[in-house]
Amino acid sequence: MNRVFQSTAGFLSRGMRRMARSIPAQVKTRIFSKPSLRTVGFAGLGCGAASLMACNLIPEATPAHAQELKDSVKIVLQTEEQPTLDDMKIFSGTANFTLANEIAEELGVPLGNLSIKTYADGEIGIQVNENVRGKDIYIIQPTCPPGVNDNLMELILLVSTMRRASARKITAVIPYFGYARQDRKMQSRVPISAADVCRLLEAMGVDRVVAVDLHCGQIQGFFGPRTPCDNLEGSVVALPHFANLNLKSESTIVASPDAGGVHRAKHFRDRLKKRFGIDAGLAMIIKQRLRANAIERMDLVGNVEGCDVILVDDMIDTAGTLTKAASELTARGAKRVFAYATHGLFNGPAVSRIEKSELEQVVICNTVPLSPAAAQCAKIKQLSIAELLGEAIARIHYRKSVSVLFKK
Repeated sequence: MNRVFQSTAGFLSRGMRRMARSIPAQVKTRIFSKPSLRTVGFAGLGCGAASLMACNLIPEATPAHAQELKDSVKIVLQTEEQPTLDDMKIFSGTANFTLANEIAEELGVPLGNLSIKTYADGEIGIQVNENVRGKDIYIIQPTCPPGVNDNLMELILLVSTMRRASARKITAVIPYFGYARQDRKMQSRVPISAADVCRLLEAMGVDRVVAVDLHCGQIQGFFGPRTPCDNLEGSVVALPHFANLNLKSESTIVASPDAGGVHRAKHFRDRLKKRFGIDAGLAMIIKQRLRANAIERMDLVGNVEGCDVILVDDMIDTAGTLTKAASELTARGAKRVFAYATHGLFNGPAVSRIEKSELEQVVICNTVPLSPAAAQCAKIKQLSIAELLGEAIARIHYRKSVSVLFKK
C-alpha cells in the first residue's frame, strides 16, 4: 500500500503532498485496501474525493475510516506551516540603500548579502551570496533618477536572479515607480510605458508589487490578476508633521496645484480632519501648459486670503508648477504656503527655484534619495517612510490585511 501511495503522491500539489504525508500510515492502508480506491489512487481522487471520504459519502469507506481521515485532514489544515521571520529575506538594489537599511531595521532582519557591479561596458552584474531557496524575497528598489533605466534594469535582473535561485515568492517594493507618468496615450504613435514596465516585471516572475503614491491609481491594473499591486499612501507619514504646525481649521486650506490632483488633495484634507480634527478648506489651481515643464498661466479656484495653504502633489520634478502655484497663492493673500509631495525628484533648477520661492517649507518622503544640493536646502524637509513600508512587508509576509494601512 505504501508503494501505491508513494507513486501517486508525485502527482499531488505541494499542499496535498504535505497533507498526505501527515495522514497516519494505518489510515493510508485502510483507504487503499478498498478496491475502487486502490484503482483510482489518492492523486486521482484529489481534494474533492478526500472530502467525500471524510464526509462518509464513498460507500467503500466505513464510518470509522472516514472519521479517522477527517480528523487527520483537520489536523493538517490546522497545523499548516505559518511563515516565520527566518523565511523572510530583504535585499536592496543600489537606488536607495539608505531606505532599504531603515526598513530592515524596522523589521529586525539584516539586509541580504548581494553583490552588484557595473562592468566597463555599462552592463550590470548581480550575484546573490547566500541561499534563497524556498524563501520569501522582498527587493527594495525604486526606479528613480538619476539613472532611471539603470535602476529599472537592475530591478528586473534582481527579480530574475531570485527566480532562478528558486525563491518561493518575490515581492518588488518600488517606493518610486519610474515611467508612471506615461500611463496613457496623449497623442499618436507613443507607447504606454507604465504598462510596459509592469509587463516586464511580470515576465521576470515577480509575485507581488508594493508601490507608494503611484502617479495614477490605474497603474495597478496594468499588472495581471496574479500579480497584486499595493499602492500605499505616503500622506500617512506627513500628516503628523503638519498637525504640529499650529494650523487652525478656520484658516487652513489644502490646495491642489492642478486639476488632476484634486482627489489627492481632498483625501489629504479628509485625513487631516479625521486624525487631528483640522477641518481645512479646499482649493484648486488650474494650470495651462505650453509644453512639458513649461506653464503658460494659472487660475485659482477658491479663497485663500489670510490662510495657511498646503499644496499637495504626488511628486516634485523641476518645481516649476509648485513655485508658480506658491506665487499665485501669495498674490491672492495666502499667509503661509507649505508644500507636500511624496516623491522629491528635484531635477534641473528645482532646488534654486524652491530657495527663491514664497514657499515656507517643502515636505517630502525619502522614497528618492536627495541630491547634495537638495539635502542642504533649508526649506526641504524629508520624512522617513521606512516604518510604513516595513509594516506593509510584515503584513504581506504574515498574511495579514494590508488595507489597515489605508485607514491610518
